[in-house]
Amino acid sequence: MAMKFHHRRAEEPEINLIPFIDVLLVVLIFLMLTTTYSKFNELKVTLPVADSRKLETLPREIVVAVSADGRYSVDRQAVEGVSVEVLMQALQTAAQGDANRPIVISADAMAAHQSVINVMDAARRVGLVQLTFATQSSRAAGR
Repeated sequence: MAMKFHHRRAEEPEINLIPFIDVLLVVLIFLMLTTTYSKFNELKVTLPVADSRKLETLPREIVVAVSADGRYSVDRQAVEGVSVEVLMQALQTAAQGDANRPIVISADAMAAHQSVINVMDAARRVGLVQLTFATQSSRAAGR
């Protein structure tokens, strides 16, 4: 009696990609959660240093007040008009030709953003580049 053996076809191995994709997704989520993103400033700012001896030699500042309704005053003198040109004339008069005099913008909390921008634009056009903003502490405001 002769035995007949059937030749089995060689099965091709299957590559199951689902566990591989699962592992890759877990690694991707891990990297997204642990990566730190750094912010780069577009402007380089040099902060002033407080020194009491230098403070005495600084020129007198020009205080520009902006009311909630958009009116201006420069060194406690009311400015007639709200245009940038009128502000430029008032700032030139207050600066008395000294371009190093700092400007302190004291704007009401409810003042329009454009009113403050007008002061900054007028100062830039006149050549006064040292600007700062006056604020008050939350305790002084009664909050």
